[in-house]
Amino acid sequence: MRRREFITIIGGAATWPLAARAQQSERMRRIGVLMYLAADDAEAQARLAAFTQALQQLGWSDGGNLRIDTRWATADDIHRHAAELAALAPDVLLAGTGTATVSALLQATRTVPIVFVTVIDPVGAGFVARLAQPGGNATGFTIYEYSMSGKWLELLKEIAPSVKRAAVLRDPAVASGIGQFGAVQIVAPSLGVQVSPVDVRDASEIERAVTAFARGLNGGLIVTAGALTISHRQPIIALAARHKLPAVYPARFHVTAGGLISYGPDLIDQFRRAAGYVDRILKGEKPADLPVQAPTKYELVINLNTAKALGLDIPPTLLARADDVIE
Repeated sequence: MRRREFITIIGGAATWPLAARAQQSERMRRIGVLMYLAADDAEAQARLAAFTQALQQLGWSDGGNLRIDTRWATADDIHRHAAELAALAPDVLLAGTGTATVSALLQATRTVPIVFVTVIDPVGAGFVARLAQPGGNATGFTIYEYSMSGKWLELLKEIAPSVKRAAVLRDPAVASGIGQFGAVQIVAPSLGVQVSPVDVRDASEIERAVTAFARGLNGGLIVTAGALTISHRQPIIALAARHKLPAVYPARFHVTAGGLISYGPDLIDQFRRAAGYVDRILKGEKPADLPVQAPTKYELVINLNTAKALGLDIPPTLLARADDVIE
């Protein structure tokens, strides 16, 4: 054998272990995503797209070095879907729609890392020990403290001063639904408003309750944050318009769909930020050491067309504070 050929063979053989090690280190990672929304929901798709795009920017591509398994849950099957995702032994789980998804995933596993978004009071819910040091297998991003819910009633009085009664739409099956209503109750006496809860378990229940409420005078609506108020947002907005009820919502997408006014954080941004935590966990960090983060910005959005249809004159001071005005 010639000397040059011998060196080539030996040199190639020396690279085989390196190539094998590189291939092993670049194994496909797996993420499970649990969404408490319908698969064809535009807001749900926008959130998931923001998450996957942010992962791509961090070097993770679905179908390349990453596999994303998504489950679209309802109240009837959310625990089954959570168990299915945990059984896949993913590297990370994303609780993509607030309290209900976190609770279901934590019941399914206490070992697989969980990153949550759009959660209210994760300490009170028992998801983490402390915001600064979660301590378990879950961490993520909050949307606000309960006290923020009181600002919605203040906004309702500011945009519609004649309001004396307010129906508060909430999910009674989760602690955050009860907590948000409680925060509204606290500020109601100082604003001279009588508040009453409306449960949002299904569309027919919402229609009956809002229609009955609208028979009285000087009424308005407050729509709290939650997966059910998202999934039922179109009938809620339609009911508010039909009964000429001024309504305050927790997110921009309610107002772009025809709602009157919203105040809350950028929810799509939470999914982008969640991708950063998923990336850090995939690279070896533990959720117990990653602090729960609060929103960095809140936005006030007003729909002038809806205000005009309701016969409302928006105070100039309120317009001046708005981050976006839809005409």
